[in-house]
Amino acid sequence: MGEEDKYIKSNKKVFLIPLGGLGEIGKNMMAVKYGNEIVVIDAGMMFPEDELLGIDVVIPDISYLLENRNQVKGIILTHGHEDHIGGLPYVLKELNVPVYGTKLTLGLLEGKLKEANFVSNAKLNVVKPRETISLGSFNIEFIKVSHSIPDSVALGIHTPIGTIVHTGDFKFDQTPVDGQVADFQRFAELGNKGVLVLLSDSTNVERPGLTLSEKTVGQTFDEIFRLAQERIIIATFASNVHRIQQAIDSAYKYNRKVAIAGRSMINVVNIASELGYLTVPEDTIIELDEVNDYPRNKVVILTTGSQGEPMSALSRMAMSDHRRVEIEAGDTVIISANPIPGNEKLVSRTIDQLFKLGAEVIYESVSGIHVSGHASQEELKLMLNLVKPKFFIPVHGEYRMLIKHAQLAKEVGIPASNIFVAENGNILEFTSDKGAIVGKVTSGRVLVDGLGIGDVGNIVLRDRKQLSQDGILIVVVTIDKEQKQVIAGPDIVSRGFVYVREAEELMEEAKEKVRVTLEKCTERNITEWAAIKSNVRDVLGKFLYERTKRRPMILPIIMEV
Repeated sequence: MGEEDKYIKSNKKVFLIPLGGLGEIGKNMMAVKYGNEIVVIDAGMMFPEDELLGIDVVIPDISYLLENRNQVKGIILTHGHEDHIGGLPYVLKELNVPVYGTKLTLGLLEGKLKEANFVSNAKLNVVKPRETISLGSFNIEFIKVSHSIPDSVALGIHTPIGTIVHTGDFKFDQTPVDGQVADFQRFAELGNKGVLVLLSDSTNVERPGLTLSEKTVGQTFDEIFRLAQERIIIATFASNVHRIQQAIDSAYKYNRKVAIAGRSMINVVNIASELGYLTVPEDTIIELDEVNDYPRNKVVILTTGSQGEPMSALSRMAMSDHRRVEIEAGDTVIISANPIPGNEKLVSRTIDQLFKLGAEVIYESVSGIHVSGHASQEELKLMLNLVKPKFFIPVHGEYRMLIKHAQLAKEVGIPASNIFVAENGNILEFTSDKGAIVGKVTSGRVLVDGLGIGDVGNIVLRDRKQLSQDGILIVVVTIDKEQKQVIAGPDIVSRGFVYVREAEELMEEAKEKVRVTLEKCTERNITEWAAIKSNVRDVLGKFLYERTKRRPMILPIIMEV
């Protein structure tokens, strides 16, 4: 390479732009830009936090991608979990670009697109581990990793100035259920050749040691099945195909039939079976309606609801509200998942209710019925040592996790100046020997409520919060247009504030306040509706707060005749 070539190479830059997944768990999305070309890694969603009242899902803000839509060459998927593919039904409506992923990942994505009645010309391209695809200046290879869903891959993104490795979600399971161990060799080869940047999963960085193998859950299932006297009900994540496989294997071993409950569980079992990722012995699966046709000690029910979601199958069973399954004394219920942060109360409520119905509930993580799909500290160190990157960016985690992962990287010898704890929207610029955060693009969250995408903002959420806390008071007045006199009302309708019949005195005083305010408006010759409503709202709001210490939403309705 001549001196001039070296100079040109040293002046070329690659940019990494996280659009989701940093400082949060969910809605993972990363843009990689070189020259006038962009590839996007994952397009996930996240479920709303408590304060997002009425919101169904949250997806990344893709304004930056839409502004540069002609540069986007494709979307690369690491695996089929909702927080990595759940945003695609919305993103693909705006960006008609090819999508690349493994067979199961795209199978699950196709199911999501059909469910959303989504029609698109977007081409879904199946890839396999150790395959490489070319997208403009990028050569992207797919590297096998272990996770809590089959067909998970890391990415080796080869650019003209260096290789970027994105681990996706991973752990190093030495005894995976499907026998497909992570491709240690390829990570080491890339490390020996030289990796410019590593982006690594931070979810379990707070856990010391190693994450247990998924096979340990199968051994626990075996023991529970051996001892259970009556029916067994297992709740787990629908996407955890290996967990489902082990439950089916134990059921077959102990001569039990398996019924499936919950829409997402049925969908995943069907898709995974069709694509060959789930092996189900003949005559093992039965319909949920057939459960009562078999002795209770010959039945297993696989269900959704491990997070205590109010409308899930397990929650409805716990509340005796399920049309086909009724929990009875002697049933063994296994909750094979840890509560996602924020769901602890929902899960506890479900467990309490199941105990009240006489079921034996096995739910503690220490009982061996759940293991994580994410790498703990020693595995994260191993990934760093295999890949030996020049620069490191922790991804996929809340802010404290990113900080902790950065500290871990320092421990294994990466200089602090080469570690970047970034936020969504940051522009990270890398040359072959330097890295820096150089700016910011539009990023954030887009709220999906029913069919509305992004039409619910902070003002609507503020109103919903106020309505949920203090209710609403509607004041209806009819005014003679010419005489400017009240000819009907004021009438007051209360919802979620006080029950009118039990607060007649308060309501009469409130009406009198409104009458007086309207008279004053007439005296001052205030005729603008907005001004009249504002006066009514201010006077009534002050009066009600003095009397009740509550601030209901006040909605004046003035009709002119």
